[in-house]
Amino acid sequence: MALLGRRKPTVGLDIGSGLIKAVVIDHSKGEPELVKVGIAPLSTDAIVEGEVMDPGIVADAIRDCLAMAEVKTKEVVTAVGGRDVIVKKIQAERVNEREAREVMRWEAQQHVPFEDMDAVELDFQVLDPYDETNSQMSVLLVAAKRDLVEAKLRLLSEAGLSPSIVDVDAFALHNAFELNYPDAMNGIVALVNIGHEVTNINVLDDGIPVLTRDIAVGTRRLREDLQRERGLTAEDASALISGYDRSPHVDAVLDARVEELAVGVERAVAFLLSTAKAGTMLRSVYTCGGGARTPGLNDVFGRRMRIPVEQANPLANLQIRSGALDALVVDEVAPLLMLPVGLALRSR
Repeated sequence: MALLGRRKPTVGLDIGSGLIKAVVIDHSKGEPELVKVGIAPLSTDAIVEGEVMDPGIVADAIRDCLAMAEVKTKEVVTAVGGRDVIVKKIQAERVNEREAREVMRWEAQQHVPFEDMDAVELDFQVLDPYDETNSQMSVLLVAAKRDLVEAKLRLLSEAGLSPSIVDVDAFALHNAFELNYPDAMNGIVALVNIGHEVTNINVLDDGIPVLTRDIAVGTRRLREDLQRERGLTAEDASALISGYDRSPHVDAVLDARVEELAVGVERAVAFLLSTAKAGTMLRSVYTCGGGARTPGLNDVFGRRMRIPVEQANPLANLQIRSGALDALVVDEVAPLLMLPVGLALRSR
């Protein structure tokens, strides 16, 4: 009987526009344990603004990444995100579970800015416990365009893979964040995932991801700023962005990009704060993703926001097996792993 209770390791696969990341986590010992990490570069313009331009190149990079992580299984956990995914906390009429899905489709027509709701995948979760005295319930509504999901499935099929779960980026980020920062599960907190092309802003209210926003700012934009304004080569610019030492060149272009990040966070939380009780405010901001490594970014971000801004580490509270990060520098790769760690934390 014990054999039937064992759970296989889960492979979290994050297909970014600059890097492919795979994380393997073993769930069989009670506490999740990081078994192996693989990171493979993706050629420039293989994925542009979330759209796969060359499926063959991306599929090859996925296979390379999984080989680095010593993955033998064909089953992975992946996610969708971007403008075509909406996560929103709403109030709805309290109904029983059988009626809820039909009610949620009607609610989605009121709250989701997609014209053809027949081409949308919907899911939801009731957030508050049943209370017969309250005719309303808080619901986390999730909507994703079916084309987006199908495109991800086609890409995985091209790489010879089968998804056991297709998650949402915001929820996967939350999974890893909650494990590593349990003290941040109170009040309003922003988790800002700064990627290659896009930054995902995720707002948590008492540990629940209630609002997401994407803005077109990432490390590519910083690199282009350094090339254009400081006369650096692409290689030198990339080295400064991912390096350890703070550079006057990077400082010269950070203000403008951090301003965009700050405005994005402020706009994302504005509605939430307008409906919250008096005195409620954004407590803190945590950054992750490749852009979070940029020397000086968190300092500039914190000064602009006037609240603490901290780089989040998805490995802070995670058990790590010996050899899991062979040939990788932990401080360099940790900020890249928040999303794939969150995906791999999904046990079957």
